[in-house]
Amino acid sequence: MHWAIILAGGAGTRFWPLSSPTRPKQLLPLAGTSSSAEATVARLEGLIPRERILVVTGPALAEPLRAHLELPPANLLVEPRAASTGPALAWGTQEAHRRDPDATVLALHADWHIPDPAPFRAAAAAALALADAGEFLVTVGVTPSRVETGYGYLIPGEPVADTGFRVHRFVEKPDAETAASLLAEGALWNSGLFAWRARTLLAEIDRHTPEVAPWLPRLAANDPEGFFRQVTPVSIDVGLLERSPAVVGIRGHFAWDDIGNWEALSRVRPHDPAGNVTVGPVAAIDAGDCIIWSDGIPIVASGVRDLVIVAANGRLLVLARERAADLKQTLDQLPPAIRNLPA
Repeated sequence: MHWAIILAGGAGTRFWPLSSPTRPKQLLPLAGTSSSAEATVARLEGLIPRERILVVTGPALAEPLRAHLELPPANLLVEPRAASTGPALAWGTQEAHRRDPDATVLALHADWHIPDPAPFRAAAAAALALADAGEFLVTVGVTPSRVETGYGYLIPGEPVADTGFRVHRFVEKPDAETAASLLAEGALWNSGLFAWRARTLLAEIDRHTPEVAPWLPRLAANDPEGFFRQVTPVSIDVGLLERSPAVVGIRGHFAWDDIGNWEALSRVRPHDPAGNVTVGPVAAIDAGDCIIWSDGIPIVASGVRDLVIVAANGRLLVLARERAADLKQTLDQLPPAIRNLPA
């Protein structure tokens, strides 16, 4: 049977002060009226039933997600500590395998924006079919729409099994010049949408991921506490996909955005005639190309351009749009009394 593993961790820093450790971006209605976590589960409708959707998250998000998503309580897997995507997907896959020894798994994240679910479901179904057909770890590449330095890329190689291709190489978060040359080379964004037979993923981790492999028996013994106590944090990309010869890719023909920071709202929300994106009680007067969000306090922006202005959780953020990707560095310089949001 087909299963899904949704990764729903996060510290809540990239959309401060709206986001917080207990309400990170996947629980926020950043792209519309519903949260990206809700949209992620809804996107799987007709492909994988809710009783076979597992969500891996951290302790701070367990209760908010239980209230937020209509899933069986036992399908929420709470990590004892954050250890990146490699251990998280190993645990989720082992749990699917424990419940269904013949499980094939679709792995995805809870914080993507995908405006049209139909082509996404088509790509996910194709990835699952390829995983069903052989001992493959399948990754889905998306055609880039711009030069982007915040995403990973993959270079397609020779064809495999009619619908797939060997991945010639991965490139993680290149600089702008390298990203432009990758686009000219025909590279795809590495979307983070994966599919594999559960037993294939666990066998490949055992062969190629020493950061995780020695402690897989803990998971097989249903001891996630022991597993996470010993395992070395590593991403699934670095720890396995860049090492395993079993990796193949397919092309996904769907619009995809991981909404990485405040700047991304300019891509996923409508603009006024001056290019402003506004949410909440906002008046933009002779202002242009601003992103302005208020959770209740009226904001008047007059005669300004290219700013991010956010009033939320008792804090006001004014940020040059060009520095949106550097918000974490800004937060690191704040005293705790300002950075830490009220409970």
